[in-house]
Amino acid sequence: MQQMHHRASDAATEANAAALVERARVLGPMIAEHAARHAETRRVAPEVIAAIREAGLFRVLQPRRWSGYELPPQVFADVQFELGRADMSTGWVYGVLGCHNFQMGLFDEQAQIDVWGDNDAAMIASTFQPGGIATPVPGGYRFSGQWKFASGCDHADWVFLGGMLDGEFLTCLLPRDQYEIVDSWHVSGLRGTGSQDILVDDVVIPEHRVHRSSDGFRCDSPGNRVNTGWLYRLPFHQVFIRAITGSAIGALQGMIDAFSAYARTRTSVVAGATVKDPDALLALGQAVITVDELRCVARRNFAALEVWARQGVPPPFEERLLYKYQAAAVTDRCLAAARALFENAGGTGLFDQYPFARILNDLIAARQHAAAQYRLAGRSLGAVSLGQDVNEWYL
Repeated sequence: MQQMHHRASDAATEANAAALVERARVLGPMIAEHAARHAETRRVAPEVIAAIREAGLFRVLQPRRWSGYELPPQVFADVQFELGRADMSTGWVYGVLGCHNFQMGLFDEQAQIDVWGDNDAAMIASTFQPGGIATPVPGGYRFSGQWKFASGCDHADWVFLGGMLDGEFLTCLLPRDQYEIVDSWHVSGLRGTGSQDILVDDVVIPEHRVHRSSDGFRCDSPGNRVNTGWLYRLPFHQVFIRAITGSAIGALQGMIDAFSAYARTRTSVVAGATVKDPDALLALGQAVITVDELRCVARRNFAALEVWARQGVPPPFEERLLYKYQAAAVTDRCLAAARALFENAGGTGLFDQYPFARILNDLIAARQHAAAQYRLAGRSLGAVSLGQDVNEWYL
């Protein structure tokens, strides 16, 4: 009887997941129409955020006890793929804001009540780059400083701020009335993410609004006392890195879609018909293969992490390091494939009527993010393979 219930539950989960991914796919054309505007206004349009919210997509990783779907991270990745396919800035912002509903589930229960008690649709932006000073005070921490790269902050009700204290990384939660958004996002790529600065001037953050990196690393956070499902036993950083780099896979698919439509009728003065150009055909084939490989690896890694989480056991260090490298390398792989397509689009591909240049610039910008620095993870992986000790906590 228990086995039958488990199968029924799995079937319901798969049906719900498929419906959410389909909703994201349906939103694609509308989002694509806004993509150029996002680059001009330097933020995702409020109506796009509203449509994503109305479709329930921000609730994929949110705890059930707060009206979320509490679905596997692969579902989140599939939704992000469809949104990023239409516009990478939208996929990026979705990845950030949506993933924070996962991390919020790891915070102390009172923090969850603070955020979702009156509005379970409240959203949280973040900037994890340490940019201020935290001073311990009775019951919490006094904070001041300025943080960069708060993607999607114009749409958020709260913000996570990263900081260091006694050698440990902390995520600190602040409501909208305790920080100022500084208009600083004048950049060459991912312009639509609206990744502005966050300015904080002498506020006190209570202890219950702090999440410690060591808790996330051990897969044993305060929120696990109330959010008891296996999802919240996943290592936070494994979910977060994928949420950052995952939009690149969607962007590469968007480049493939646009190039395929463009190439069918294009003739180059140098290479003739693109459909007969071996270099263009190779670039397109390699891009298709790249998307498939990256999605397959992510799916396998999430499935392996789920097995550990269901057992209530943190995954082995070496396995986590491997997965971190593979997640971090996503953006570089997508950028290389997209660059080859861009080169084969020729001079006409430069015009704004095509998305090639915008997608390429978005991927170049994404490659600068700390989560995409695959060489660092690769060095650590090599060191561990040779029996050396490695000090890694962002796993």
